[in-house]
Amino acid sequence: MVPHLQQFKSRLPDWVQDWLDFIVPSLQILLILLAAWVLQYLLRRLVRRASARYQLPSKLLAPLTGLIRWLIMGSALLLVLERLGVSATVLWTAFTGFATVGAVAFFAAWSVLSNLFCALLILTVRPFRVGDHIEVLDTAEKPGAKGQVVDINLLYTTLLDHDAARGQPCWLQIPNALVFQRVVRRWQGVPPVVAAAGAESEAEPPGLASAGH
Repeated sequence: MVPHLQQFKSRLPDWVQDWLDFIVPSLQILLILLAAWVLQYLLRRLVRRASARYQLPSKLLAPLTGLIRWLIMGSALLLVLERLGVSATVLWTAFTGFATVGAVAFFAAWSVLSNLFCALLILTVRPFRVGDHIEVLDTAEKPGAKGQVVDINLLYTTLLDHDAARGQPCWLQIPNALVFQRVVRRWQGVPPVVAAAGAESEAEPPGLASAGH
């Protein structure tokens, strides 16, 4: 089909050919930008529907839609530059350079990114919810951080510890990645009260108190 188009173009006047050399790339660029906008719009709607279905917080929705927007616009920019005559070798070199920098930044910020990913898992898988009482344990036998879940953000899960020393409640911020590396106990209501070890033995039985009189 391309040879036929070339033959058709060669039969046109020179001034028409000059205009075609300008109009055709311009139309291609407009189509690329339009396709990028439509794809971004559709993916944004898909993310919003998924957010409404799984009840994802807005603070997680904003960076996700931003990442999608930048990926689509970056791809569209590369296609536009190619249509403008930029060498594919130059584009590939630039892409690999940015990819290398991105990989280095990814490994440098691995701890932060792992917490972000675990926050997404917590908000979708729902091992616990805000309002639940949980205990994060090193092992199933040893006591760990315990409290009521009051907030789940992109980096931390915040627990309200009512049993802190001196009777004053305190807040515990646990990295989200740590939640998936530990055993988690969960209570939907108020957790059961466990008596301190030896409390029953130290307390004087009521029968013995009356027997001494």
